[in-house]
Amino acid sequence: MKIGANELRVGMLLEFNGKLWKTCKTQHVKPGKGGAFVQVELKELRIGTKLNERFRSDETLERVRLDEEECQLLFSNGDSFTFMNMSTFEQFDVDRGVIGESSCFLQDNMMVKIAMHDGEIVAVLLPDTVVMEVVETEAVVKAQTAASSYKPALLENGIRVMVPPHIDSGVKIVVNTGDISYVERAK
Repeated sequence: MKIGANELRVGMLLEFNGKLWKTCKTQHVKPGKGGAFVQVELKELRIGTKLNERFRSDETLERVRLDEEECQLLFSNGDSFTFMNMSTFEQFDVDRGVIGESSCFLQDNMMVKIAMHDGEIVAVLLPDTVVMEVVETEAVVKAQTAASSYKPALLENGIRVMVPPHIDSGVKIVVNTGDISYVERAK
């Protein structure tokens, strides 16, 4: 499906130079002299390389639609994960490289969406947030203001995030899987 460059939004998938790209950032620019353009940061789906590209407002691009299937993670085998399609009950393996950095948030029996293009798995879409336990964190320093200070914390999966001073070891928190950031204390 063709779309204009000025219709690009974060999260859209494009076919550009024979590869599949996800838009990470977009900035619409109208300089004082010359035509308007869109500055876009793209991430290649299969390899993960990034590209900054500038498109004129009147250019058209090929938007890609992916088929998404609801799947459940059964277990992991080193560098691959075994999923089950919830509609067909078919089991299949996905390499850790396809999932990317967010593979550290996968938990047994977690429901995810598998995105496919022409029958090939190109992405595993995790839930926006997951609940994780804080394993280790630094002590609070007196006289720090709670409004602007954060401290590093180690999660049960080995990832470090910045948390507010009131979060201690053993507390469960909600983590955003997209940018790996603290959201709130789990209820």
